[in-house]
Amino acid sequence: MNTICIIDDDDQLRASFKKLLCQEGYAVQDAASGEAGITIIRQSLPDLVVLDIRLPGINGLKTYEMIRQVDPKLPVIIMTAYGTTETAIEATKRGAFDYLLKPFDIPQMLKLIEQGLAANRFMRFPVHMDAAPRADGEEALIGRSSAMQAVYKAIGRAAPTDATVLIRGASGTGKELVARALYQHSQRSQAPFLVINCVAIPDALLESELFGYEKGAFTGAAHRRVGKIEQANGGTVFLDEIGDMPMMLQAKILRLLQEKSVERLGGRQALPVDVRIIAATNRDLEKAVTAGRFREDLYYRLKVVTIALPLLNARTDDIPPLTQYFLARYAREIGIENPGITEEALAVLGAWPFPGNVRELANIIKKTLIFNRGVPLSPEDIAQALDEKHPDKRIFQVEGAEALRHWIRQQLVRNSSGNRYERCMEQAEAMVVQEALTLTKGNRSQAARLLGISRPTLHAKIDKHRLAFVTSVRQSEA
Repeated sequence: MNTICIIDDDDQLRASFKKLLCQEGYAVQDAASGEAGITIIRQSLPDLVVLDIRLPGINGLKTYEMIRQVDPKLPVIIMTAYGTTETAIEATKRGAFDYLLKPFDIPQMLKLIEQGLAANRFMRFPVHMDAAPRADGEEALIGRSSAMQAVYKAIGRAAPTDATVLIRGASGTGKELVARALYQHSQRSQAPFLVINCVAIPDALLESELFGYEKGAFTGAAHRRVGKIEQANGGTVFLDEIGDMPMMLQAKILRLLQEKSVERLGGRQALPVDVRIIAATNRDLEKAVTAGRFREDLYYRLKVVTIALPLLNARTDDIPPLTQYFLARYAREIGIENPGITEEALAVLGAWPFPGNVRELANIIKKTLIFNRGVPLSPEDIAQALDEKHPDKRIFQVEGAEALRHWIRQQLVRNSSGNRYERCMEQAEAMVVQEALTLTKGNRSQAARLLGISRPTLHAKIDKHRLAFVTSVRQSEA
């Protein structure tokens, strides 16, 4: 449960705010002065602070500076009346997470709190780079494959530098985890780390979110606002899905990288900033450059260091350790004992193409655990979860189905004598049995359970199709 500390001298507001946040599932501490708030923060270190700028005794700005001394990563949301807007802006320039004007919109405040807590998690909880699952279930990049070893090495070499990094990979491959690992192992790890999703924010709002705006820049701009890049001065900004950024904003990001400065919307003054940019995309930027949808000069500025994340189906050896990691993590989150998983179920996972990559595997394991009966996950459990997740991807819709159809057509049109149906089924049976043996590395007991047949029946099929020799060859090759 996340803990939020409210520092405000208005007793009624504190009581109402505390009641609201408790109803939302947060633990709440409160203080009527900056001094009392600092004492609470030093003693219990909450996950987020909501701070009024006008306080008795030490004012809100001074209180914020003292909070920074206790913990520079602690997200602080400033509450301010219109008359103290400039003070709130100054706090934001010094690293406060954001500010809201009183009276504030409750849904907007709750959304801002969620974002602040997410930022706290990104900055505070490390992303481990392990070849094997962690017992504590904390977030980690898992994999023993050569592709993942290359990713770990690239993170280790790039993290201590200030080089711009471009992370490339399909959706669900773990680009955000790599960005967080780069930040946490960098020299800026004690400074802010802000995440901007270039797809989640509408184009019309993205510019003001990134660069801020001056009073009167557009209708409704009643006061100046500091952008996220200026706010993260001294730290790191992660631009997720930068391949979808509008061309106009690409020019501003290029200027940031070239001149180390930003200009607020409606402003005429270049403001110097010191931020490291990490970007990520699942787009083919080379094609986007050719098509005129992405600036070529920005493309080359971003790819000072490129880290490419592999598809999960290109590193199937990592599926077992990833599965064990997600089992430990989600069993802990759900509050159940880790039931484990059978070798046959792992074989089913190993054969699945995983179009959603690691994220899809995580969702499958979590869903299966929720309905688990306290026994190891079986092939049936996994198959059911896969069928429910991909109802349109039965055998004749999955990748390679056209090749299967082509093979069937070849068998049916051959001018050989005999029952073509029986010949097709026999050859198909031989392939199915062979693949079960391959998936289980020649273990006949496991292969029989995977196929749902008895061991003697499996032996009979191996003898019938003369598969024993092929199996032994594959075993020796392994």
